[in-house]
Amino acid sequence: MAVKRIGFVDYRLDNYHAKVYLKALRGPLASRGYEVAGATALERGVSRAWAEERGLAYYNSVEALNEAVDCFIILAPSNPELHLEMCQEVLPLGKPTFVDKTFAPDELTARAIFALADACDVPIQTTSALRSTAVQSFVRELPSPVQSMTIFSSGTSFAEYGIHPVELAVSCMGHDAQRVMRMGPELHPQWLLQFSDDRNVIIDFNPEIDIPFSAIVSTQQGRDQIEVDGATLFLDAAASILDFFDSGKPLVDRRESLMVRRILDVAMSDRAHDAFVSLRAPEGATGTAPAPHWDRDLAGKQARTDATNQVRR
Repeated sequence: MAVKRIGFVDYRLDNYHAKVYLKALRGPLASRGYEVAGATALERGVSRAWAEERGLAYYNSVEALNEAVDCFIILAPSNPELHLEMCQEVLPLGKPTFVDKTFAPDELTARAIFALADACDVPIQTTSALRSTAVQSFVRELPSPVQSMTIFSSGTSFAEYGIHPVELAVSCMGHDAQRVMRMGPELHPQWLLQFSDDRNVIIDFNPEIDIPFSAIVSTQQGRDQIEVDGATLFLDAAASILDFFDSGKPLVDRRESLMVRRILDVAMSDRAHDAFVSLRAPEGATGTAPAPHWDRDLAGKQARTDATNQVRR
């Protein structure tokens, strides 16, 4: 069986995700029949040096990389405002594409990326690394639905790392989130998410202390606390990317990916502070307004403008 070739597309390759995914694909997952055949990045100098240090072919453009690969992984995990721009280069090439967290800076941009993938007839999938953990495995085996969850998480900022507990919540509870409220002090906030059928999730986010991800899951049978194994987190995430490439079609419900983004947009708004805000889109609406927390650079502003125009056309 021929080895399938993956291409990395990034902002700059010297980031943690590029490092751990390359290590996983070259190491424990090598038997899956995939290899990282090359990479390209917007920041060329540091990225070329990073690739050369690891014996990875570096290409000056997506077009050049395309000739050497069968599928793409778009990284830039700290720069979701660049993902639309990257997808505009990658998706027209017609190859399965995984987009790393956070998928987009706001829901309008997320919808624009999905619309572009549909127009190009390209399979696309996006997840946080927290979608493939022991928590989801536990929930899948439960004899009755989850009634409530409490998720403990951390990170330097909710803007960048809030995707992880929200992805964990939606992947276990489904896309039908109804409203969200933010509580507590700025340095240790909590969010209350309400889902259909009177199901609830509390997200406890601590930016001050590095704590392991874990969840308390409550059902009719009782409560269990499950810790996420940090040692295998990105290995399991990389394996799920290969599952997507093997399938040739998305394995994650798009409605869940869009709800994750909508929750993040609303959760960080002033409206959600000590008051519930609906997560249901008004009838006929295609998304929420661009989130204010990414209003920080011209590239991001232009990406959001393009996305908004595309969605509204």
